[in-house]
Amino acid sequence: MSKQIQAIRGMNDCLPQDSALWQYVETTLRDTAASYGYSEIRFPIVEMTELFKRSIGEVTDIVEKEMYTFTDRNGDSLTLRPEGTACCVRAGNEHGLLYNQEQRLWYTGPMFRHERPQKGRYRQFHQFGLEAFGIATPDIDAEVIILTARIWQKLGLTPYVKLELNSLGSNEARAAYRDKLVAYLEQHKDLLDEDSLRRLYSNPLRVLDSKNPALAEVLAKAPKLAEHLDEESAAHFASLQQRLTAAGIEFVINPRLVRGLDYYNRTVFEWVTTELGAQGTVCAGGRYDGLVEQLGGKATPAVGFAMGLERLILLLQSLNLAPDLPAQADIYLLAMGETAELAAISVAERLRSELPAKRVILHCGGGNLKKQFKKADKSGAAIALILGDEELARQEITVKWLREDKPQQTLKLSELAQQLA
Repeated sequence: MSKQIQAIRGMNDCLPQDSALWQYVETTLRDTAASYGYSEIRFPIVEMTELFKRSIGEVTDIVEKEMYTFTDRNGDSLTLRPEGTACCVRAGNEHGLLYNQEQRLWYTGPMFRHERPQKGRYRQFHQFGLEAFGIATPDIDAEVIILTARIWQKLGLTPYVKLELNSLGSNEARAAYRDKLVAYLEQHKDLLDEDSLRRLYSNPLRVLDSKNPALAEVLAKAPKLAEHLDEESAAHFASLQQRLTAAGIEFVINPRLVRGLDYYNRTVFEWVTTELGAQGTVCAGGRYDGLVEQLGGKATPAVGFAMGLERLILLLQSLNLAPDLPAQADIYLLAMGETAELAAISVAERLRSELPAKRVILHCGGGNLKKQFKKADKSGAAIALILGDEELARQEITVKWLREDKPQQTLKLSELAQQLA
């Protein structure tokens, strides 16, 4: 017997009993984005490696340790996309969607990072992302955050998530702050762990994001980015807070929130929960006004977010908030007799045409009536339709209710769809 081939570690199958919940979440996300005027964009899973090195930053964990990168037969370095924003910007630049225009876009699909698999963190994971281009004012930052709050409301998650905000300021202000932070950290070099020492000069703001409890006291006393904001960024941040407050969105300022990607400036935010242990971030985003130009386009302001679907679904399940989802079928059609089996095909097709919202399974595989009823029950259908040669001769069909205590009844085939509507 051949050895069974299994899925790659950290890359999971979505089985039929799970897919209905995925579809429910995906529909909620798509419908919410559409209600705010956002349109879907789709782009390839594989991109040139240079795209992510230039956007995410060469000294980030994603680029240094986590990307799935390979050389193709033409000698080009290609990478399975680890995130969607850079791909969205690349597509926008390439097709002339961004310069001197406003665009509201959303996307969803698989992303890939070679991380240590654990609950809520996988090597293939799915993201829903949303990006707004061409608007520099804080009202669009507020809209993006308010949109996420509406998603939590629809999913019943509002009591279980908390919004954290920060501002990274302009690139110039952040560079000046960076020097002050490095000078402070150098004074405490002997207390820094290996990761922090590696980032000290290449990406010192990421040291603030360290989860090492041994560094908590040192980082608590570090210079605050908020105290070094340029005037324009401070006004932008204050206006954003006013708008969120006016919209009834509660938030806390987290001065150590810096995000793990190099392209962010000004607004950064995360929605976090305490219900998933270490993997507490369920949605994250911010403003990235320099990225479009950095990737070869004209200077274009932009803001957006991404959320991981696996983590979102895990949160719904852990809180028992997953809704009761429909069964595999609404109607199960059984046929007994050679003539009835042939006619049942047309009956099923007519039902699907006249009742498009109903899911109709036509029994296949033969078997006696008891076996067919067993499959009908397993399908979860509410109704079983029984068509025999004698019923067919009278142009009738028997209706049996599988989930309700109702008497069996006989209907004319010509009236069936109308009676089941």
